[in-house]
Amino acid sequence: MTDQSPAYGLWGLVILNSVIFIFFAFSFFKPRTTRDWRSFGAFSAFMVALFAEMYGFPLTIYVLSGWLQTKFPGVDWFTHDAGHLLEMMFGWKGNPHFGPFHLLSFLLIGGGFFLIAKAWHVLFHAQKKGVLARSGPYDYVRHPQYVGFVLVLLGFLVQWPTLLTLAMFPVLLLMYARLAKQEEQEVRRQFGEEYDRYAVNVPAFIPKWSKLVHGLSGASTQ
Repeated sequence: MTDQSPAYGLWGLVILNSVIFIFFAFSFFKPRTTRDWRSFGAFSAFMVALFAEMYGFPLTIYVLSGWLQTKFPGVDWFTHDAGHLLEMMFGWKGNPHFGPFHLLSFLLIGGGFFLIAKAWHVLFHAQKKGVLARSGPYDYVRHPQYVGFVLVLLGFLVQWPTLLTLAMFPVLLLMYARLAKQEEQEVRRQFGEEYDRYAVNVPAFIPKWSKLVHGLSGASTQ
């Protein structure tokens, strides 16, 4: 079942939502260096592209309309609810905002912003003291803020997939990987062997499963 009220051409909502989420991310990430601004700018471009399709012009729906109408003839694809493609395609009958993919997206987005905020707090205090950031999220991965951004982007992709954001996603992954490598070169010049020892034990982006489970179980018992 979908809401029968068309919900596109609402460019005011595009601007409003873009500003809210970009400002929200800014308050968590607090970019300072050129590298920070590049990663934040890429994230912002993704948000604008997403909301432009969510409320402005449904390019993905138009491009895929013939195939979608053939495969799923009972859905009015030009309503807002139908933009939740995964819920529609997997036959979710209720309100898509309470569908499994939408709820999963909230977990990914919320977890991503939480990780960005926690990592920034640790990094800020480490830089203030002139020491290597290695506690909190940095005890699990070397680049938690980039991981946080990827979780947020992935969450929005699950919630509202579009052709443009799907195309942007791997480009952003490569960009974040490149920025992380540049960041490591700078930190290695500053901390030398201390950073080398840290890098040997802590993965760049994907935490060790055993350590993650141990950390979560330890947090739950406190």
